[in-house]
Amino acid sequence: MLLSSLSSRRRRVRLSMPAAVLLALSLTGCAADAAPEDARLPLPSPITEDAAFAGWLTAFRADALKAGIEPTTFDRSLAGIRIDRDVIEANEAQPEFTKPVWEYLEGAISDTRVAKGRALLAENKALLDRIEARYGVDRHVLVAIWGLESNYGSFQGKMSVVRSLATLGFEGRRVDYGRTQLIAALQIIQNGDITPEGMTGSWAGAMGHTQFIPTTYNAHAVDFDGDGRRDIWNSHADALASAGHYLGQSGWKTGAVWGYEAKLPQGFDYAQADMSISRPVIDWAKAGVARMDGRPFPSGETGEKASIFLPSGYRGPAFIVMNNFRTVLAYNASTSYSLAVNLLADRFKGRGEIEGSWPRGDRPLGRQERQDLQQLLNGKGYDTGGVDGIIGFNTRKAVRAYQASLGLPADGYPTHELLKRLRGR
Repeated sequence: MLLSSLSSRRRRVRLSMPAAVLLALSLTGCAADAAPEDARLPLPSPITEDAAFAGWLTAFRADALKAGIEPTTFDRSLAGIRIDRDVIEANEAQPEFTKPVWEYLEGAISDTRVAKGRALLAENKALLDRIEARYGVDRHVLVAIWGLESNYGSFQGKMSVVRSLATLGFEGRRVDYGRTQLIAALQIIQNGDITPEGMTGSWAGAMGHTQFIPTTYNAHAVDFDGDGRRDIWNSHADALASAGHYLGQSGWKTGAVWGYEAKLPQGFDYAQADMSISRPVIDWAKAGVARMDGRPFPSGETGEKASIFLPSGYRGPAFIVMNNFRTVLAYNASTSYSLAVNLLADRFKGRGEIEGSWPRGDRPLGRQERQDLQQLLNGKGYDTGGVDGIIGFNTRKAVRAYQASLGLPADGYPTHELLKRLRGR
């Protein structure tokens, strides 16, 4: 993480503050040298960030108590807390997300991660038998999530979740998130599942082996080892069962597959390859979509709704994805993440190799390039829904329309070549 000089920055912050703090600040002056008799009286010192944060905590304490947090829980959890400048830096940063999907998958499904996952599947067979029986979620998917979220518990994050969320609730672009998650974190502490000191995680408040945020924890965490606490930090049994409960509640279909690598027919309309378009597998099969391995779709799957997914456009591998692929999106909304989880789970079973070739000559657009793309599309009458650098549904729809106007495969995948055309080069 790149740290700037923001740690030395002082601001004037207009926040509600205790009267005693405001009075003290108003009486503060410069005592370094005597001023000339005709000099103006010294102005009050600017409200420092620490003082403003103290005022915010006072106001937030009242809100927390209204939400059912006991005064002793609040005071013990936030005693001596100060702003975490690293959290502010991380929150203000806008990652480029320029790693190609194939590089992301290569890291996510490394030989080391596969070998470790297989070993843990064998080591925890009895536990996973019980979790599968209770929640119906494939053990391989649960262990894959474990591997991707925290490298099987070895990288859970060491930051104070309470401090991180208080910082987010005080300043930046996620104040509502920070306040909501902080209340939820205090509820966890009040319940006795973890101490404030033991509640560690990422800068955004993701916690434990399976990286739950506090609200997800409150809704889905379970005490599976029977010790009276839902402990996703120190009990991988609780963490894996909690993930199983979450996916089960999110619509997981027991015994169903997530999807297959697919072979698309000649002349396929790539505008149909979008996660927003869902049709029965049998309809895709009638249109010429087939499994890459040449096997027929099982009869029990032909009625299931599925979408065609092209993670790197029409020149890369294609997938036909079903309900369980979408269910993993409830855990993390990234389609690349769901693909990684499901392919890693397949690798544990000796499958999961991709036969199609990635367009390795392509490099993803940077954030500024994505914003330029959106602005240029809007200027040509193709509405992207805004200029935010995020390639979402509206931007893909606009890209498809522009590609179609040029007679190109309308896969909605932005490339440098397409951006050059928009720029008139």
